[in-house]
Amino acid sequence: MPYILAIDQGTTSSRAILFDDSLSVAATAQVEFTQHFPKSGWVEHAASDLWSTTAATCRSVIEKAGIEARDIVALGITNQRETTLVWDRKTGKPIHNAIVWQDRRTSQACKALKAGGLEEVVTERTGLLLDPYFSGTKLAWILDNVDGARARAKAGELAFGTVDSWLVWNLTGGKRHVTDATNAARTMLYDIRKGRWSQTICDHLNIPMSMLPEVHDCASDFGETRADLFGRPIPILGIAGDQQAATVGQACFQPGMVKSTYGTGCFALLNTGDTPVRSQNRLLTTIAYQLDGKPTYALEGSIFIAGAVVQWLRDGLKIIRDAKETQPLAERADPTQEVVLVPAFTGLGAPYWNAECRGAVFGLTRNSGPEEFARAALESVGYQTRDLLEAMHADWQGASTTALRVDGGMSASDYTMQFLSDIIAAPVDRPKVVETTAMGAAWLAGHKAGLYPDQDEFAAAWALDHQFHPHMADDMRKEKYDGWKRAVDATMRF
Repeated sequence: MPYILAIDQGTTSSRAILFDDSLSVAATAQVEFTQHFPKSGWVEHAASDLWSTTAATCRSVIEKAGIEARDIVALGITNQRETTLVWDRKTGKPIHNAIVWQDRRTSQACKALKAGGLEEVVTERTGLLLDPYFSGTKLAWILDNVDGARARAKAGELAFGTVDSWLVWNLTGGKRHVTDATNAARTMLYDIRKGRWSQTICDHLNIPMSMLPEVHDCASDFGETRADLFGRPIPILGIAGDQQAATVGQACFQPGMVKSTYGTGCFALLNTGDTPVRSQNRLLTTIAYQLDGKPTYALEGSIFIAGAVVQWLRDGLKIIRDAKETQPLAERADPTQEVVLVPAFTGLGAPYWNAECRGAVFGLTRNSGPEEFARAALESVGYQTRDLLEAMHADWQGASTTALRVDGGMSASDYTMQFLSDIIAAPVDRPKVVETTAMGAAWLAGHKAGLYPDQDEFAAAWALDHQFHPHMADDMRKEKYDGWKRAVDATMRF
């Protein structure tokens, strides 16, 4: 039986998933890696960890499935986006830790660039805001703060990439320095309308364009793996950033369809077709996917902390030992207490875009305990999602009001998904296959290889696991959401 190997390189772990010829999951392997927090608001990964855990999970999943590399038709990659790496072209060694998408160290630099009038240029060309979230100012920071980096970059000795580029470089033994349009679109350096790197923005940030990778469609020839890695070369035929891969995996191919993925953060994408829609509500305009040279655009709302709030309950407050304990705790919370948690641990994303504010808890009493904290943590995800959806509806009247397709780790929590449905007053659809991010990468590679069907047939096979319907009374919904808005306002004023 032929297989597709999907690499899902995320913020807290690397995974490898084997899909068979019917797009069913045959085997999965996962390894967590260390998060580094050098200073408040700074988040880094060791670049070697990203590569070693990826290679290890690929080997592990092949062994688990009891197959050989010759059974794998193609490999697809999906990855945490915006995370920034710079390495030496000759040695392949990184010159600094990877700076993670959550990192806020360039907030002051972004403020200075805004004051200089650059944000309008950035938004017009890239569809993004001038924010530390994106790769551009992270790359500039590395060039400014690593000894000799600027001179080496100008001499053509250094390569820049998001995580997909770093993985492909290592998978191919340094033969290919490439990315896809969706990852390029998240760097703040790529003109999403013209489909090329922006010389203007690179000049403003003093970034040599020689550092930048070649940009391809999401389904394309990205090279092949070194023969010694898995026993024979495997073609790399698909790449998409994690949220775009989930959009593909959720078969959101029609304009107006919306999906929301709940991983470390939460990301909602609204397909707007072949037209890039400029947001009036501080959402992002981005590329949902690009096939056959034709980009499909999306409006995106980004929440920095979703599943990470459960990790905080575990690792920070230490009130749980496993994420599965959160739902039973929340269900036992005192219904007379209204504890609200604003999880702005690394600032607030859309639609607020406040890099400086930090998390806060409101409504505590002497009786507040782990149960109330657990409920507030899970509810914060629903509140933030409603913020995004309201902004989307205001920006584009074609946005669907019928259902929200969800995926990611937190979508497995019935409690969280029911509250989400209640607070947005709309159905929430959870698919039978929640590995939508990896499935999107697998479909891109498998379709390019001729193994998987076209978009229409793939979309027709999408299957519902459970639909959550809103049960909350209108006055309760309004009261709770008004309380959330007051909490956010107070957090940003602190």
